[in-house]
Amino acid sequence: MATTRSTRPDPLTLEVVELIGAVVARYYAEYEEAAAKHALTGAQARVLSLLSLEPLPMRRIARSLKCEPSNVTGIIDRLEARGLVERRPDPNDRRVKLAATTEEGRSTVSRLRESLDFAREPLAQLPAEERAVLRDLLKRMLGVEPTPR
Repeated sequence: MATTRSTRPDPLTLEVVELIGAVVARYYAEYEEAAAKHALTGAQARVLSLLSLEPLPMRRIARSLKCEPSNVTGIIDRLEARGLVERRPDPNDRRVKLAATTEEGRSTVSRLRESLDFAREPLAQLPAEERAVLRDLLKRMLGVEPTPR
């Protein structure tokens, strides 16, 4: 049942919202800890992880992180100084620079992801069917089409 601002959410909805908040808080705490083990800030780790999927212009990175492009420039500068990312011309518009991970950056992202045990361990205890249901429910909450079975 959908709730509106004029009606109070039912106790079950409130409990689910609190549980989602607790999961998110634990995930971010573990992510920050894992990033620190690689001498990265959480923001640097998120940018590096995002760039491991595809090279991106600064504006798209900023939009994804919901921050100003000038903040992203500083993060990219620090990651580039460590050899984890590089700037390259956009093949579609040579005036635009793309940030892309280097081999070392991809390796760092891989090690970072491997060190995130929080969600992996409890999820592994669920049967595959329950994990699929959870995935599909989360996608519906985000307005994304569920994965066909």
